[in-house]
Amino acid sequence: MQDKIFLNGLRFYGYHGVLSAENDIGQIFVVDVEMLIDLSAAGMSDKVEDTVNYGEVFEVIKNIMEGQPVNLLEHLAERIAKRINSHYNRVLTTKIRITKENPPIPGHYQGVGIEIVRENK
Repeated sequence: MQDKIFLNGLRFYGYHGVLSAENDIGQIFVVDVEMLIDLSAAGMSDKVEDTVNYGEVFEVIKNIMEGQPVNLLEHLAERIAKRINSHYNRVLTTKIRITKENPPIPGHYQGVGIEIVRENK
């Protein structure tokens, strides 16, 4: 199966990070989500009930990313993947990518971050 729903380039301002500067000043986090899902039923029916409402998924991500600060991007990604997989039975696999574009690290780069893939069991 190659069907996917994706949300790319979601931008949120948050105060996550290990360093105190990250907690005090905050920064923009970029989130990309990819959900492996069979979209054939939705393709035939034209009903949102036969797919995953990506507007709802956006709100889930927003609440986590703009919510209580945590130390690690890995923790944020796990929370997002667990929430999606537990709420949407149609999703087979969820991939979460979180990028910090401007972490307090000297150097030149486009961003640093993490990516996880979690199967829905």
